[in-house]
Amino acid sequence: MSTLHTVITLFLAVAFLFAGLSKASGSNAGLSGTRDVGFPDGLARFVGIFEILASCSLFIGFALENTDLKLYGFVIVWFIMAGAIFFHFKANKARTAFPAMLLIILSTIGIATI
Repeated sequence: MSTLHTVITLFLAVAFLFAGLSKASGSNAGLSGTRDVGFPDGLARFVGIFEILASCSLFIGFALENTDLKLYGFVIVWFIMAGAIFFHFKANKARTAFPAMLLIILSTIGIATI
């Protein structure tokens, strides 16, 4: 396993664990970004659960050296970020889509380096 792959896997796992917990808990801080683009709170909390699942998949896949689990985590991250980019552009807030674009690129690199 390359160092780049390890760094990307752990970075995405930690980032999505915190983001998912923040959204799933329904805190104002966690939901503020989704509210800015007109995303419903209930659906945002559901997305937060998927972010937690992706994070767990990446962590467990890394710990057990299970490429399938890591792949599932990367793919979930990829689709969540694709949706985030879509909603940012739909709300005419393309400038705020940069973090999602960076995360989808990192997820793509993670998939490619498995």
